[in-house]
Amino acid sequence: MQKKYDFTPAQPICQEIDRLLVSSKSPVIVAIDGVCGGGKTTLGEWLAMQYDCNLFHMDDFFLRKEQRTKERHEQPGGNVDYERFYEEILKPVLVEKECLYRKFDCSTFSLGEAKRIAWKRLNIVEGSYSQHPYLGNSYQLRVFLDLSPEEQYRRLLNRVPEKINRFVEEWIPLENQYFEAYGIRDKSMCIVMR
Repeated sequence: MQKKYDFTPAQPICQEIDRLLVSSKSPVIVAIDGVCGGGKTTLGEWLAMQYDCNLFHMDDFFLRKEQRTKERHEQPGGNVDYERFYEEILKPVLVEKECLYRKFDCSTFSLGEAKRIAWKRLNIVEGSYSQHPYLGNSYQLRVFLDLSPEEQYRRLLNRVPEKINRFVEEWIPLENQYFEAYGIRDKSMCIVMR
């Protein structure tokens, strides 16, 4: 995993995390949002190896079958269960409590067994839609990982060739709609992973 990316661009993120950990006793929550194929999961895992922290994945909070309504899908960023993410992850972390959450299972469109996560002062949240405005000002650091459309296509084609059409026709336009509707790039430290 570490050989895939040059982590030099991540140094400003580490510097800011270090500054936040020293300057306050409060919980520190970092959101890593950005384009699919941009390296969010890889960066999150790399940061989790550098720090004693929790790592949460927005992919664990996709909508269950009964939540997938036309109205919900018309909302920018409405294709994740940000309400459940707030209740099960952010709310407990902010009051220094353990988290109890259920991971979404893509094969059954349902939630798995409840999982306990001990409270830690530093928490990394990675994934598209992690900076949805419903989550308010929960984050002390917002990161956006970006790529050119050409590089994004190349990476996705290498990673999931069987799903490239869904990315191009459905998932990338939904992400772009969310980024633009809420100004996600402008509100974040923008990084391009190599």
